[in-house]
Amino acid sequence: MLKGKSILITGGTGSFGSKFTEMVLEKYEVKEIVIFSRDEMKQWFMMQKNFGKKIRFVIGDVRDKLSLKKAMHGIDYVVHAAATKIVPLSEINAFECVKTNIFGSMNVIDCALESKVSKVIALSTDKASAPINLYGATKLASDKLFVAANINKSIFETTFSVVRYGNVMGSRGSVIPFFLSVPKGNKIPITDLRMTRFMITLEQAVELVWFALQDSIGGEIYVKKIPSMKVVDIAKCISPNTDFEEIGIRPGEKLHEQMIGVEDAPMTLEYENYFKIIPSISENEKEKYTKNSGVFVESNFLYTSENNSEWMSPDDLKIWLEINKQKLLQVK
Repeated sequence: MLKGKSILITGGTGSFGSKFTEMVLEKYEVKEIVIFSRDEMKQWFMMQKNFGKKIRFVIGDVRDKLSLKKAMHGIDYVVHAAATKIVPLSEINAFECVKTNIFGSMNVIDCALESKVSKVIALSTDKASAPINLYGATKLASDKLFVAANINKSIFETTFSVVRYGNVMGSRGSVIPFFLSVPKGNKIPITDLRMTRFMITLEQAVELVWFALQDSIGGEIYVKKIPSMKVVDIAKCISPNTDFEEIGIRPGEKLHEQMIGVEDAPMTLEYENYFKIIPSISENEKEKYTKNSGVFVESNFLYTSENNSEWMSPDDLKIWLEINKQKLLQVK
């Protein structure tokens, strides 16, 4: 699938970009991976991993269309991972969040079309479904932009699709590294003891993008079936002998996350390991998206971290923590 291909990752120095690069180089004989990001220090740290000569680092910002256009020259696939994503900071720095997550997405779309990129896969978030915070609202707008970008498929060669998933275990800014960073002897702050979150590993996130690159025809939103877990149980696994302090939900924070709402149910297909939300299009084009034996969900279907049928056990999380202990200590 990726053999001989050139891939550009926006925000490529993040947790996802680093893992994506590592896994692609292990499995595929790609032509080149371009790491496009604005933080030179993160690029420097990533260079120390010695990924090899097939990696090219480009300093740039998705807000800057010119630098993005130059970086996309000769690229086959784009994975759009760049985003302003920390919820409380996005609430405070609203203009910056909009500039990156919405205007940046528009630039990615325009540059991909102009550069005749084959496929673009944009990373989304559970917070984009029924958003209550600015980050989620901008990512919903971004999702809509990427889906709508396929409207001119008869004119342009590029197709655009989206993958949506929940809390990436161990990624920068996520709950596990935060709990690990709490000094010994201090109480672990938990916003609400009832809170639940979806759980997905970086490896699973990368594999979902691979699948979307292979399966998509343009306009789909892919949602992987993943387990949920109570945040308080995560904290207990990390520090079983530490007391908790309930501090209340922060601005823009949900008690439970949602990946598919009832509004999307009429256009949602279920498969063994994932869901696919197809674009709201004319009936005569629906068959293009239903050829792979997917079944439409019930009209009242809702996929949230609270009503999930699959839950991660504390024992499973403890095993994962033990395996990834050293990597987690390096997350900053």
